[in-house]
Order: sequence, then structure tokens, then C-alpha cells
Amino acid sequence: MPAFYNQATLTYNNQTTLSNIVTGELVEVLSAAKTAASQSYRAGDTVTYAVSIVNAGSAAYTNLTVTDDLGAYPLGTGTLVPLDYVEGSVRLFVNGILQPAPTVADTQPLTITGINVPADGDAVLIYSATANQYAPAAAGSVISNTATITGAGLSAPIEATDTLPVDVAAALGIIKAINPVNVVENEPFTYTFTIQNSAATPAEATDNVTVTDTFDPIVEIQSVTLNGVPLAEGTGYTYNAATGAFATVPGVITVPAATVMQDPATGAWMVTPGQAVLTVTGTI
Repeated sequence: MPAFYNQATLTYNNQTTLSNIVTGELVEVLSAAKTAASQSYRAGDTVTYAVSIVNAGSAAYTNLTVTDDLGAYPLGTGTLVPLDYVEGSVRLFVNGILQPAPTVADTQPLTITGINVPADGDAVLIYSATANQYAPAAAGSVISNTATITGAGLSAPIEATDTLPVDVAAALGIIKAINPVNVVENEPFTYTFTIQNSAATPAEATDNVTVTDTFDPIVEIQSVTLNGVPLAEGTGYTYNAATGAFATVPGVITVPAATVMQDPATGAWMVTPGQAVLTVTGTI
């Protein structure tokens, strides 16, 4: 706790004398902590935060203001804000009891007013924010955002910070296409499966990526390729010609990491997915 010092001055008959110096210690009874419900984030994710304010004193604190910088960070001479407050998401609990929603006075920075914390009690603010295009996407990135509590009775603002890492695990999606669309009986056509990875970490053989499909109508397979390289039945894929059940062998497909970069002018993060292309050619 911060110490403070004080000395008095006595003046009389053009003379001055000083008192002894007294030392006091300011006991801060209000504390705060901030936590995210998520373990990590990706662009587009909604993250729920809780700001807990605990009053260990015998007097209530009233009309406090909580200001959240929503992870703002500098870029050049400007500032980028990687989180957008979700309108209407704020909730206030006092001693565990839901209260009327407090006033959101501003959203950048997020400013919530009228918070009361009873003596020997607590108040918990819960609200959500969405990671936007300014949320750092490179491996090792974090969103570090700080809630600051101000108001009457506080000798100095109280800060509570949460640091949330970017999710670097492979994030895969798949797109299926057919060419030609009008399939002529007994003439070859191709199913193309494009597997995309939007994360900064590649999908390795140990991730056991597998594509399965049941072809209906049943296909008489002529060739299967992965990124233009032929796959052999048994080692690269399995196929049941009686049921049309097709599957790649787990671990055969790997998908490179996405290319991630920040636009130096706008600050927006751009993600170009890594991809692998599987084709199945045959006839019906």
C-alpha cells in the first residue's frame, strides 16, 4: 500500500517552526480483476469478459466508471482497436444478484457508468466483444486489454488487464465441386475437394486429416490425386465400390498454414488460407 508523509508549519512573530513528519499508509480496499471466458481468439470470435470489483472496506463505493480500452494498440501514429463491443451484452451482478443494466456511455473506449459496490461486497460486470479485422492474427499474437475503474473515493484509478492469445491451431474447411455439372453417363467427370486452412499453423500428418464421402450414384473411380500427385488405393485412400463409401487414409492429407500479414496502411490483418486439393475422377 502507498505510504504518505505530512508536515505542518507554524508561523508566529515572523518566526517559522516545523512540526515533526508524520507517516501514514493508505489502505486500498477496492480491488479488481478481469478474465476472459475464452482461452484464445480468432478473427470473428466473440469473447465474453468479466470484470470483478471487490470492496473489502466498511463503506460503499457509488457511481464508479469502468472504462475498457478493448485492446487498443498503436500502429504508426494511430491506434487500432481489435475488439468491438457487442451492443446490449453488458450485465451487472452485485453480490451475485442481477441488477438493471448499467449505462454504456461510449463504446470506443467502452465506458460503463453508475457502478455501485457495497461495503464488504462485490460487483461483477460481464460483457462481450468481437475480434475484428484489427485483431492480430500472426502466431504468438495476443489481445491485451485493460479495464480501468475510476470514481469518487478512489485515490487513484484501479486497473485490471486480461491477455488473450491468438488461437494457432489448424482451422480447416472444405469445399466440394463437380466438373462438369452435367454428367454424361459413362463419360468421365471429377469431384474436387479443396481443403483450406485459415490458421497460422499447418495441419500435419499427425492431425489425421481425413476426407470421407459416399458417392451416390456410385462412381467407378479412374484416378485420385492430391495436389496433382496420384494416390494409390489402399495406401492413399479406400473405396467400397458396392456402397460408394470413399475415404482418404488418415494422415495422407496435410494442409499448409495460412499466409498472414497486416496491411501497413490500414492495419487490417489479411489471411490467405493454405490449401490442399483432392480430386476423384471416374464415371457413372
